[in-house]
Amino acid sequence: QVQLVESGGGLVQAGDSLRLSCAASGRTFSSRVMGWFRQAPGEEREFVAAVSGSGRSTVYADSVKGRFTISRDNAENTLYLQMNSLKPEDTAVYYCATDRTYTEIIKKQWYDYEDWGRGTQVTVSS
Repeated sequence: QVQLVESGGGLVQAGDSLRLSCAASGRTFSSRVMGWFRQAPGEEREFVAAVSGSGRSTVYADSVKGRFTISRDNAENTLYLQMNSLKPEDTAVYYCATDRTYTEIIKKQWYDYEDWGRGTQVTVSS
């Protein structure tokens, strides 16, 4: 099992930026797709973005395209999510996760991911 720890969340105003980090332990980091999900109170866990093991391919939810950028530093075993132009509807707990397979195919459903961090809270005020 890969251990994941998210950080970088906080309270910001609409229009501000945040960068989330996800530190991973284990040797399988570079071989797996990594994703960011978020969950607001009373809502289902929602796909945000994912990146292939190489970092060359990315997929974004329509709601964050053009505003968020996912990246990874395999040498540091770290996943990032740069969030710009934040909106109140971005308020949620953000989780990073590793795909349960070793393919380079990016998937968008939470149940396709195996290892999860505990999450970091992002709150965007109006």
